[in-house]
Amino acid sequence: MSTPGTAPVRERPPRTGPVRTAPVRIGPRAAAALVLVSVVGVIAFGWPLLADEASGLAHSKDAPWLFAALLPLLVAVVVATITDGGLDAKAVAMLGVLAAVGAALRPLGAGTAGLEPMFFLMVLSGRVLGPGFGFVLGSVTMFASALLTGGVGPWMPFQMLSMGWFTMGAGLLPGAGRLRGRGELVVLALYGALASFAYGTIMNLQGWTYIGGMSSGISFHPGDPVHDNLVRFLAYCAATSLGWDLGRAALTVVLTMTVGATVLKALRRATRRAAFDAPVGFDPGPGHVGPRP
Repeated sequence: MSTPGTAPVRERPPRTGPVRTAPVRIGPRAAAALVLVSVVGVIAFGWPLLADEASGLAHSKDAPWLFAALLPLLVAVVVATITDGGLDAKAVAMLGVLAAVGAALRPLGAGTAGLEPMFFLMVLSGRVLGPGFGFVLGSVTMFASALLTGGVGPWMPFQMLSMGWFTMGAGLLPGAGRLRGRGELVVLALYGALASFAYGTIMNLQGWTYIGGMSSGISFHPGDPVHDNLVRFLAYCAATSLGWDLGRAALTVVLTMTVGATVLKALRRATRRAAFDAPVGFDPGPGHVGPRP
């Protein structure tokens, strides 16, 4: 409806279906950077299993080299995502906010039976914002939390990689565009539980190779067959960290099932308003003469 001398007002058509939120896009350059950093991470974690007895190996010695390689690779992931058009100022701002919240959540349960509430936030953030954003978020959050809690040591670059994989995995779960409600929470809770155990197991592999007690039946023996060392490693995990991993998994499941719906709704609303996938354009205004850009 309009009055003389005024432009007609167009009414917004009603929404006929669910509003979908698009995660931060991951293009070919970002995907290649993610593959590269993951390959470097797998080699960094696993190379001691193939080392001989005379190598003098210790992850405490290779950690500075891994950290020096990891930082430019993380920057490469971010730059590649920006180049592919998937990361803009709004996404960087959201990355900073979520990393700060995650870093603040970690000290709430650190040192108490493995109870770490940041894990459930990483699962939900990776689910909504996608694998590329999730990998960077997990790594940055772990770096920030290490600085906040004074947990800087040879384990930190390995924690950054592990948390990056943890969060990226949530973004790779199927059904991101159609699965909603209770079913989605069950899937995320199940992933959070399994990934919590996987995170603890991977981090055990980093510390197991240089922790003392080499005469123990569950210790690492350089130069032994990989199968024998893996058997000892599984026994080591069961004896030392199973309780911590169980606490981490249980808390992740409880928080996902109780407050997960609210957090997912807030993240999707923020992502929808940020409109990461919207093309950028400029309106020249009614007084512009010439073709519109």
